[in-house]
Amino acid sequence: MLKKLTFIQHLEELRAGILKSIIFIIFVSAILYAFTDVILGFMVRPVGRLVFISPPEAFITTIKIALFGGLFLSSPFVLYEVWQFISAGLGKDERGYALLFGFFSFILFLAGCFFGYFIIVPIGMKFLLGFGSDFVSPMISVGRYVSFIGTLTFVFGMAFQLPIVILFLSKIGVVTPHYLSRNRKYAVVIMFIAGAIFTPPDVITQCLLAIPLLLLYELSIILSRLINRKR
Repeated sequence: MLKKLTFIQHLEELRAGILKSIIFIIFVSAILYAFTDVILGFMVRPVGRLVFISPPEAFITTIKIALFGGLFLSSPFVLYEVWQFISAGLGKDERGYALLFGFFSFILFLAGCFFGYFIIVPIGMKFLLGFGSDFVSPMISVGRYVSFIGTLTFVFGMAFQLPIVILFLSKIGVVTPHYLSRNRKYAVVIMFIAGAIFTPPDVITQCLLAIPLLLLYELSIILSRLINRKR
């Protein structure tokens, strides 16, 4: 049986969880700092070579790689701390659903990140750099490149959360399979608009984000039907 905590005790637990998470992220980032050259060497494969156009840019980018890498590798620990905090206020069935949704949300986020980095980035960079010529040659700064890659990877990780969001809305009765099917044409427009906003301004990467979203949307309709049938 779980012990009931006061509001102040809950705040203390939250503070302790946040503090432990920050310390763990800093610890992992400090370890990764020694391997930033290896990580950066892996990241620059699609372009071959980068430059830095201001004295602190290379150093700041190195810190950025270590911190974001530490945050990424620390995410299971951070999620565990979040789970420890919220599970105290949930019933047995609610804890089961939250754990299940959290697990699949994390898996889909990883799948989206890997898809974005290993599939979209090489295709997008090849397309964009293909506009170089004898008169125009690319000179990409390391800071902007790392920010570009990080943003694109994160966008695809978040985009792959679509089935989880729709499943949750179906579970609480906000949307139905019929509603999702009936509004499919609007969903297509929204996804292509999202592709234009969150990817570089070219048709290729826009479609490469919109098409997986459409497939995930169709998968979400199927799963929503299963949930409603079970209900």
